[in-house]
Amino acid sequence: MDNSFAEDVRAGLTATHKYLSSKYFYDDNGSRIFQEIMKMPEYYPTDAEFEILSLQAKQIFDSLKFSSTFNILELGPGDGFKTFKLLEFLVGEGIEFNYVPIDISKKAIESLTKRLSERLPELKIKPQVGDYFKILKAYKKADVPNLLLFLGGNIGNYPNKKAFDLLKLFYKNMNRGDKLLIGIDLKKNPLIIHKAYFDPHGITKRFNLNLLLRMNRELGADFKIDDFDFYCHYNPETGEVKSYLVSLRAQKVRLSKLDITIDLDYNELIWTELSKKYGLQEIESLAKSSGFIVNTNFLDCKHYFTDSLWEK
Repeated sequence: MDNSFAEDVRAGLTATHKYLSSKYFYDDNGSRIFQEIMKMPEYYPTDAEFEILSLQAKQIFDSLKFSSTFNILELGPGDGFKTFKLLEFLVGEGIEFNYVPIDISKKAIESLTKRLSERLPELKIKPQVGDYFKILKAYKKADVPNLLLFLGGNIGNYPNKKAFDLLKLFYKNMNRGDKLLIGIDLKKNPLIIHKAYFDPHGITKRFNLNLLLRMNRELGADFKIDDFDFYCHYNPETGEVKSYLVSLRAQKVRLSKLDITIDLDYNELIWTELSKKYGLQEIESLAKSSGFIVNTNFLDCKHYFTDSLWEK
């Protein structure tokens, strides 16, 4: 049993307003379902960021102003789909760099390394499995500059205080002159965001329900999947999309490995995910408050998304 998963579930389901951390969505099955979400025609973030990294790889590299070999440290690279275009450009131009994908999942890193080694045999890849910040701390001692990648709009999954704390940790583990390329989803027509997140195909519902299946499997829970629905809400003023599981009846759920029973009221909500969208001024403020300077906001053609280059 994963102790951190168990303790986070205990804390979330015994809270006055129940919640579950979205980081636990991504077991093997959850990761497969998320691949389906990314292929939905309404789900724009993946395509928008892919466009940026495909068409503006040269501009991104030029903005780095690194004059010698450097490291690219990517946190949570996933399947490497988007990053591939940037790596392909750099390898094709004969630019000297080391690619260091970092993930807590050994399986994910092994799969990514195999795929990249086949597609880009000249790529110098140094995969790392473990805690982000322990690895970043080690690379801070390197005698070459670092480009830190935090893509996919993942910063939007953190409430304001936690986003600030995370960025301060990045800052602390970087050297003067190092860069951070951070993917950030932008505020836009609320209807576009609504279509992307409100689950017209039932895939996001399956993604959320899979979290209940994971608790059944790993924590000995007895969630009945048919007794829950999915709901999400976008607030265009705050830029926050919030996702929830909805209990369709008053029920008791036993989690045997935690030795707890939780009561759920009819229509009670369990908050599962935050996905915040930012304005460009907010990005400037977020960078400044955590110590960074915004170098360039690289935008897709529709201005739906930015890969924002920050400098320490």
